[in-house]
Amino acid sequence: MNISFTPLKEWGLPVRKVFLAAGPCSAESEEQVVETARKLVAGGISLFRAGIWKPRTYPGSFEGVGGEGLRWLARVREEFGFPIGVEVASPEHVEACLKHKVDVLWIGARTTPNPFAVQALADALKGVDIPVFVKNPVNPDLDLWLGAIERLNNAGIKKIGVIHRGFSTTRKVLYRNAPDWRIPIELKRQVPGIPMLCDPSHICGKKELLFSVAQEALDLLYDGLMIEVHIDPEKALSDSRQQITPEQFLNLIDRLTIKREASDDSEFQTRIKELRLEVDSIDEHLIRLIGKRMEIVRKMGDIKRKKNISTLQPQRWLEILASRQDMGKEYNLSEEFIFQLFQSVHEEAIRHQEEEGG
Repeated sequence: MNISFTPLKEWGLPVRKVFLAAGPCSAESEEQVVETARKLVAGGISLFRAGIWKPRTYPGSFEGVGGEGLRWLARVREEFGFPIGVEVASPEHVEACLKHKVDVLWIGARTTPNPFAVQALADALKGVDIPVFVKNPVNPDLDLWLGAIERLNNAGIKKIGVIHRGFSTTRKVLYRNAPDWRIPIELKRQVPGIPMLCDPSHICGKKELLFSVAQEALDLLYDGLMIEVHIDPEKALSDSRQQITPEQFLNLIDRLTIKREASDDSEFQTRIKELRLEVDSIDEHLIRLIGKRMEIVRKMGDIKRKKNISTLQPQRWLEILASRQDMGKEYNLSEEFIFQLFQSVHEEAIRHQEEEGG
């Protein structure tokens, strides 16, 4: 994609080893916001975040305090020197944030997939030099994510980043939102160098899983993290299970390991090269085997057509999935991985059968 953006280091925001955004899911009171910020001073955060307008599934749920919360955030910036960030979903939100000199905006997962809403935000931001992060859409649709980025870029916004917060799924998974790491990795392939944060709070949905997901994101060379921190999570008015205390945040950050992309050590480079050659050989063998599998699949398709039998065989698919997941356990392969792998193989098999019939 032809996206022109400013590197994160030139955004004018404080970044130590990685970009850290922290703060409550929702601004609930001035005391709650200020006390949370006060206890994050030692954390070296790059951005203090808080939800002001909260899109909720059901009416009657806590939908944020609105514009009053911007004044509380402005106090946080004045007293502690933190840049402040807010989610926006309408031009009116943008106008209010600019009035209060909010430093960073982000577009939420419910807004990203709506081209009309994103375009309205892009139009409202024309001529404004402010960083904007785009969260992934709720559903695993890379094109919608890329489209939102492009709309902002077309409006002249150069300080653009993305936030990976996981994807909704009907499958039973460990997380609130499936990480589906392949999608953000593909986004970075198509838009190399674009700043990318991980939001483990929304991926996990519960604080017990935060560390492992945060560490995995850093292992995948994400530029930083956005983590929800509340002075008293048990009393939070939204998403209480996924928020942690400032003390827990400081402990989590202290435990994380920052990985490098490469090493100058000659012994390391030699051994890695050897192992990569082994992987290349195995991959070549895998592709040949899959090609042979598709040859057999096409023969099956011919037989089905002669007998007027449907290409899709739901019961057979369930049997394949169950047996392959059992096989995967012998090699410490997760059920989720096996599902995704064989779902792709199954879709390709159907394509081959349908094309042969065309």
